[in-house]
Amino acid sequence: MNHDQKSGFGRREILKLAAVAGATFAGTGVFAGQSAAADDDSLSLKGKRIAISATGTDHYFDLQAYNAQIAEVKRLGGEPIAVDAGRNDGKLVAQLQTLIAQKPDAIVQILGTLSVIDPWLKKARDAGIPVLTVDVGSTNSINNTTSDNWGIGKDLALQLVSDIGGEGNIVVFNGFYGVTPCAIRYDQLVNVVKYFPKVKIIQPELRDVIPNTVQDAFTQITAILNKYPEKGSIKAIWSAWDIPQLGATQALAAAGRTEIRTYGVDGSPEVLQLVADPNSPAGADAAQQPAEIGRTAIRNVAKLLAGQTLPRETYVPALLANKTNVAEVTKKLGIG
Repeated sequence: MNHDQKSGFGRREILKLAAVAGATFAGTGVFAGQSAAADDDSLSLKGKRIAISATGTDHYFDLQAYNAQIAEVKRLGGEPIAVDAGRNDGKLVAQLQTLIAQKPDAIVQILGTLSVIDPWLKKARDAGIPVLTVDVGSTNSINNTTSDNWGIGKDLALQLVSDIGGEGNIVVFNGFYGVTPCAIRYDQLVNVVKYFPKVKIIQPELRDVIPNTVQDAFTQITAILNKYPEKGSIKAIWSAWDIPQLGATQALAAAGRTEIRTYGVDGSPEVLQLVADPNSPAGADAAQQPAEIGRTAIRNVAKLLAGQTLPRETYVPALLANKTNVAEVTKKLGIG
């Protein structure tokens, strides 16, 4: 039995899986927005007050989704009531309480730790206010508009495993398992890695934080590199979003450890630029379409208020950008 057979998957099979993963992302097509925009000409929010509750807007994804929602409510003739909790859970709860008291025609919640927001989403539902969500898998939400986080998690993990040849130590940031998309992506990483027995997640896992995410990730990765000074002792660094990836990539470059690759999710322009740099440790980034996710959520509100039945989940395609295809992906996203 050769080396590859012992690992469960041969290198050729790993590369095939990663190629299929990338093709799956690309095959979803850019973009749902084009077809969605074509069929929403009859939609209207005229005379409707739509509450938009953001957990925070300091991250590229959040801000893009938030601004697009406000613009889409106005475009459809409605009045947005947009509020931003600034990443403060106490403020977020107070924000939801205030919105429930104002009795808008619908509430759209963008992200948030489920244990924090779910009791208030239930209160809104009990008060007869339709609740929709962006990237929150709550049973109190009529519809959740999101990327396919199962697909993102699986495909990013396959890209990572392919790039490291199916073996080696990886560092994982896992500080936000209470946030549903992060949990799904992490679980998919674990599901993939368990079939590659020579891939090991270094314990304890790291905890990414908000705020000062980049600086904190830089500090934590610098400490890990000091603990594992030999080249090859770490193969990759994974995070459920790409701001920790940004800090980790900067730490690797500063330490001269560019043989280690970093992986993340979101498609922030600065991270995609690093993926495009052949000398950067940034290996891949699963790029979401936050503005289209925001617009789609508002169109779903209009459909609901018009009496249409919504699916439980609405998925907006994502694109996996790696060293090979990042120019194509950024062009499709309109940021290249």
